[in-house]
Amino acid sequence: MAEKKKRQGSVQRKTKETDIDLTLDVDGSGKTDIDSGVPFLDHMLTLFGVHGFFDLRIKAIGDTEVDDHHTVEDIGICLGQAFASALGNKGGIARYGMSYLPMDETLVRVVVDISNRPYIHYEAVVPDQKLGTFDTALALEFMRAFAQHAGVTLHVDLLHGSNSHHIIEAVFKGLARAMCQATVKLDTLAGTLSSKGVL
Repeated sequence: MAEKKKRQGSVQRKTKETDIDLTLDVDGSGKTDIDSGVPFLDHMLTLFGVHGFFDLRIKAIGDTEVDDHHTVEDIGICLGQAFASALGNKGGIARYGMSYLPMDETLVRVVVDISNRPYIHYEAVVPDQKLGTFDTALALEFMRAFAQHAGVTLHVDLLHGSNSHHIIEAVFKGLARAMCQATVKLDTLAGTLSSKGVL
């Protein structure tokens, strides 16, 4: 019997603003080792790995003395690229994933299509501009970068909620669950789930 091909992605990105080393195992168990230099993002990406059952290791150094924007966006780019690399031609995967994610008073819906057609609809406005030192607007920047580089159609909607931390946490957990569902291998599918035969 042929050995099952590992679905893993590894990305190194070095610019004048950031230096990032990221590895992803799609078929992991939720083991994470995250050091982005942005504590709130570390928390969100740990949740992403755990709740998506993805093994994720990230070491990033960025110009956080300016602000967290470049680091957050570039990690979104790298995580998207790692998924794209790990999934290859996207053959055999369920392709679609959806999660309704509750977090106390908050309910978020996240829907993905691993379509090779990057698009984002994001309606998850939070009441606070800052959570500690984290600029909450960067959650959208991360999601946009991820969708663009993973080749994913991504819809995020806040159905209700009032606590900014809960809203962003539900978004990251919801993305994890939706991506977990969309990347499941289907035994009955040999190629890509597309009437065109290719994504």
